[in-house]
Amino acid sequence: MAEKRCYTVKDLQEMLDVSRSTVYKLLRQNEFRWIQLEGGGYRISKKSFDEWLDKGNASVTS
Repeated sequence: MAEKRCYTVKDLQEMLDVSRSTVYKLLRQNEFRWIQLEGGGYRISKKSFDEWLDKGNASVTS
């Protein structure tokens, strides 16, 4: 099976142990690259998110 190239909002919730609204706040702040699907779902670039997280200067508040 191929490695994922994107994450879902639920993926980020679980990885960061934050609320759904906190993930949406990060999306609005353009902390990393994402797209909105026609049905309303979001997909977050794995590479962009992983780079943001690896920088270590990420500030997340629930």
